Amino acid sequence: MLERRHDRLLPRRNFLKRQARYTAAAGGVIVASLGAGVLGYHGIEHLSWVDALLNASFILTGMGPVDPVKSTAGKLFASAYAVFSGIAFLTTIGILVTPLVHRLLHRFHIEESQERSTSQD
Repeated sequence: MLERRHDRLLPRRNFLKRQARYTAAAGGVIVASLGAGVLGYHGIEHLSWVDALLNASFILTGMGPVDPVKSTAGKLFASAYAVFSGIAFLTTIGILVTPLVHRLLHRFHIEESQERSTSQD
């Protein structure tokens, strides 16, 4: 859980631990997304495991498919996986930057609160 508005800023060591946990979660999203793509390409389009990994990796990174998709089911899967990959990319970025953005905003809030308290004295 992230600290609340009136809590002190988290010590750097604890922040780095939090960032590591969020990075691991983002890695989990990537691994799960890649796994879904590999299974889909292997099962639906009957690509070898290595070719399925290559295609899923390229789609997930936004580069596009390597092998031409032949079947209608494969085309539907590739379309859905491409849309999913865009969402997975945005989700991964959101997970990665959450602790950083929160710390930055929390620090500004603390500084603003301190300025208000000194101006009211």
